[in-house]
Amino acid sequence: MDKAEKDLRQAIIDQCRFMNSSGLNQGTSGNISARYKDRMLISPSATPYDQLTPEMIASMPFDGEYGSWDGPLKPSTEWRFHFDILKNRTDMTAVVHAHPTYCTALAMARKEIPAAHYMIAVFGGSHVRCAPFACYGTAALSELAIEALQDRTACLLANHGSIAMGEDLDKAMWRAVELETIARQYYLSLCIGGPVLLNEDEIAQTMAGFGSYGVQDDYKDVAAGTSGKKG
Repeated sequence: MDKAEKDLRQAIIDQCRFMNSSGLNQGTSGNISARYKDRMLISPSATPYDQLTPEMIASMPFDGEYGSWDGPLKPSTEWRFHFDILKNRTDMTAVVHAHPTYCTALAMARKEIPAAHYMIAVFGGSHVRCAPFACYGTAALSELAIEALQDRTACLLANHGSIAMGEDLDKAMWRAVELETIARQYYLSLCIGGPVLLNEDEIAQTMAGFGSYGVQDDYKDVAAGTSGKKG
């Protein structure tokens, strides 16, 4: 294992711990993966994050036998959609799956998140879809997740939780945090009569504006616990 791989494995562990300490996830229900060369590295199944070491992170070859893995612990039970997403979305290198309270509440109601706030645009469009239900760990769930993620970087999973992707591991976590933030705001707005939604032109204008001030740089502020929003 070279230093770059060991550092990435440790970064996965660090983000798993952040995911729980921030309240984004509970127990070992979440899982995180990252692309490393021709393999996927993923958190192992049912192992407390504070017990993980870099050697415990599972490794799965993209070009080997489907589902094969190396490591002392078997990969997360959700390895399939992590693997299929990273193989399908070559523009992304990391996937964060969690069961955040407000994302999951909306997913239980099978509600997508509409353009209730301009930051919805960081996910690639004017709404975040909610994939239909399928049992955890199945090929059906993977297929539904990939469909919900078409032209997007995040989605909800019906009666389950959320998925967020990133061009690197930090950006994937930034989007996961931002998704839960918007889900909470949307949920609260529904309690007082519902939001006034932004239209397609307003979202397009927001997306164009991101290109000029670099939303890509804001994820570090969010991960550190400060706001990455403008305005």
